[in-house]
Amino acid sequence: MKRTRVQVIRVHRSPLDHRKGWLKAGNLTLPCALGRSGTVRAKREGDGGSPVGRFRLLQAFYRADHGPRPRTGLKLRPIRPLDGWSDDSSDRRYNTLVPLPCPTSHEKMWREDHLYDVVIDIDWNRGPIRKGRGSAIFLHLARPGFLPTEGCVAVEPRMIRRLLERIGPRTVIEIVG
Repeated sequence: MKRTRVQVIRVHRSPLDHRKGWLKAGNLTLPCALGRSGTVRAKREGDGGSPVGRFRLLQAFYRADHGPRPRTGLKLRPIRPLDGWSDDSSDRRYNTLVPLPCPTSHEKMWREDHLYDVVIDIDWNRGPIRKGRGSAIFLHLARPGFLPTEGCVAVEPRMIRRLLERIGPRTVIEIVG
């Protein structure tokens, strides 16, 4: 059975806790974690805020050793042990996938805490890339209890594959302030 692709994923913050919210994709509604600073309109590197706006979903990454290849309409790439993501605004590769070892500040994509077992790359600060405006804004797996992220949106591990099945290259995510 072919599913109809969701065109817009909407993320609304909770009125009770600005670090949590609800993600709605068609008829699928999921609790989610947001950045420790909630949603922000003027995103800066390290501020802990999830950026408000409407963004394309660029691609998805997954850990092939932690589960089957997800079904999705997005471009999909396995995460490799030597994958990183530059978060150093002085690096010419800022806010892009970088090979490890990397001499500048970066995040490891191959994580032991399982948060990046499945990752959707959100088109935040990508064209043109503005130094210091924030990097590595993803939709990824949530920690138990939906603890806040560093600025990403995070959903339950058991739900991310259901979400991926519903999205494709024309899907956008709208984070509402």
